[in-house]
Amino acid sequence: MNKLVVLLVSLLAISISGCASNDKYVQWETEAPDQFPKLTAIGYAPLATQPAKEQSHKVLMAMQASKIAAYRELAEQVYGQQIDAHSQMSDWMLNNETVSANVSGMIKGAKVVKSYPAGDMYVTELELDFAQVWDLYQQQNRPRRLKEVTYF
Repeated sequence: MNKLVVLLVSLLAISISGCASNDKYVQWETEAPDQFPKLTAIGYAPLATQPAKEQSHKVLMAMQASKIAAYRELAEQVYGQQIDAHSQMSDWMLNNETVSANVSGMIKGAKVVKSYPAGDMYVTELELDFAQVWDLYQQQNRPRRLKEVTYF
């Protein structure tokens, strides 16, 4: 009987406390950072090793490859780079060692500053202005901070 009373009192207390959290209205306000950094990245691609027969196609392919390399560098700066390493030993001697790197992320708002040939390479320079990234982020995610709470 005492266990039943304790159980009923506990359930009543839990149900009352659950209702208490719904008696307020919270208003949020967006807050911008104090300053916005600008990141730059440079990507390189060799002209000679592009898999095309004509020189004009090799240039176009190298342009695209250097742009992708520059975007990868930006992603490394923004999101970091994941490094995985594996070593294998036998008889206290290193038999095999592998290291791999992985970058994953989405870059929005970057712009091409320059794209030009340099010797047998093609170079692309990118810039990522976080003020523009902030504006893009505001349109999609609307970060918030507490503005006002009204209790009823």
